Amino acid sequence: MKFTEMPYKRPDGAKLMEETERLAEKVRDAGSADEILALIREYDRMSEEFSTQYNIAYIRNTIDTRDEFYDAEKNFYDEFLPEFQEKDQLFMQALAASPFRAELEKTVSPVVFKNIDLQLKGFDPKIIPLLQQENKLISEYVKLNSTATVEIDGKTLPLTKLGPYKQSAKREVRREAYEKEGAFFDAHREEYDRIYDELVKNRTEQAKQLGFDNFVPLGYIRMMRNCYSPREVGCFRDQVADVIVPISDKIKEAQRKRIGVDKLRLYDDPYLFPDGNPTPHGTPDELLAAAKKMYNAMSPETAEFINAMFDMDMFDLLAKEGKAPGGYCTSIPRYRMPFIFSNFNGTAADVDVLTHEAGHAFAFYVSYRQIPIGMMREPSLDACETHSISMEFLTSDYHHLFFGEDTDKYTLSHAEDAITFIPYGSMVDHFQEIVYSHPEYTPEQRNEVWAKLERRYRPYLDMDGIPMYGRGAGWQRQHHIYEAPFYYIDYCMAYSLALQFFSLFLKDKEEAWKKYLAFVRMGGTKTFIELAHDSGLYSPTDEGAIGKIMGNIASWLFEKESK
Repeated sequence: MKFTEMPYKRPDGAKLMEETERLAEKVRDAGSADEILALIREYDRMSEEFSTQYNIAYIRNTIDTRDEFYDAEKNFYDEFLPEFQEKDQLFMQALAASPFRAELEKTVSPVVFKNIDLQLKGFDPKIIPLLQQENKLISEYVKLNSTATVEIDGKTLPLTKLGPYKQSAKREVRREAYEKEGAFFDAHREEYDRIYDELVKNRTEQAKQLGFDNFVPLGYIRMMRNCYSPREVGCFRDQVADVIVPISDKIKEAQRKRIGVDKLRLYDDPYLFPDGNPTPHGTPDELLAAAKKMYNAMSPETAEFINAMFDMDMFDLLAKEGKAPGGYCTSIPRYRMPFIFSNFNGTAADVDVLTHEAGHAFAFYVSYRQIPIGMMREPSLDACETHSISMEFLTSDYHHLFFGEDTDKYTLSHAEDAITFIPYGSMVDHFQEIVYSHPEYTPEQRNEVWAKLERRYRPYLDMDGIPMYGRGAGWQRQHHIYEAPFYYIDYCMAYSLALQFFSLFLKDKEEAWKKYLAFVRMGGTKTFIELAHDSGLYSPTDEGAIGKIMGNIASWLFEKESK
């Protein structure tokens, strides 16, 4: 069955909550671990059916945010999910308090129960109204972004289609694209500031009602940080500033010389080569055909996966008016299939989607067929991002299918982007830690924080007075800051592992794939640090890990740049 044919029906919320409460009571009354395992499987089936309907509605809403039916469904879930969380909590409480917990941990995994303990700390029915308000504010931000258009080159375009203009060989075109984007944010400054201010206050109040001083510890709990704390992340960011920022400076100086500008300004940052950035060759359909060929050639596992994706048409990739920005992968459990959403814009980012989001999708496809219990399938998001980012590098032998004679340029720029992203991602995380530690800050003070962090993590970049960016508000275009607080550092942690997979790939491709596949197959049965160590990799939380990780990659990169 193709995605467009999948039936949707709004779940019966009252029945779902009643069934969840019934299962919780049965867990409390169970006389053995085996009885509880049977109840967990029943809970899985119920959760999978609910997730199927929710995700179908979510995907169709993001494909066209103007669709009134699915907009109403989104509003239903915004209200219902916090209420349902109260009943879901009863089931988790029953599992956590079970006298058979030790026996269950041996079967299900200690990590699952560690995550349940975190989940219980992060919720109380008294914060339901705040959660509902938070969901509405996020929806307001998404809708504001998805309706954003600018006039450029005689056309009215959504912000998601500015990519080619930002990478134009003409400097004045690049500058205009950034100015147009920034002008939109400036014109809606009050809305963006108000939404975020209300989100910060809302999340801070949630934290206080749960007994925390501020939202930072609650944010970590919600991200299921089960093996490191803000202290370890702060140490990681310090390593990034000490080790990776100087490497990024060298990368950007090499870029400045390549493109022949006196100083690297914001609108020069995405322009990588004097004869233009590498762009994929072909129409979107041809890119998809190349992706199918690539994954069929890579391995039997990826061949099975990609053929199923094509058979069921589990993609929506073209940018269009009314479509939510960004890209994501989600799943439709009833059909045991992932779905990939993106906004193709004719840049190399289109290929990144076909490797990055396909990495997420492949991991879901594998875990759903090899791990019997839902709670064990999905690891924390830092590990999920390792699945996706590593796939970007492990497909390197096939990038010529997309770029032809520009493949060498893509190989170089992709590695450069990976390294320079880590300081940016660290900056996003550092910004959020400061903001949530100081919820009293005004919008202007938040912008001052961002501008100061720019000087720490991206000292090579001159904002040149561009609207929005020039006043330190560039963070407002990073939707994770609004929608998923403290998510962004997961990408940085993941890059630390992905670059190690790539380093191994450069020496032994077969071994790199073997280790990656083993990493994916562990699903959520291990913590991020355990997954790294069990795969023979450094965890970014290990002392001195960043210097060790970056050594070989930096040498390889600088050798590429010198050619």
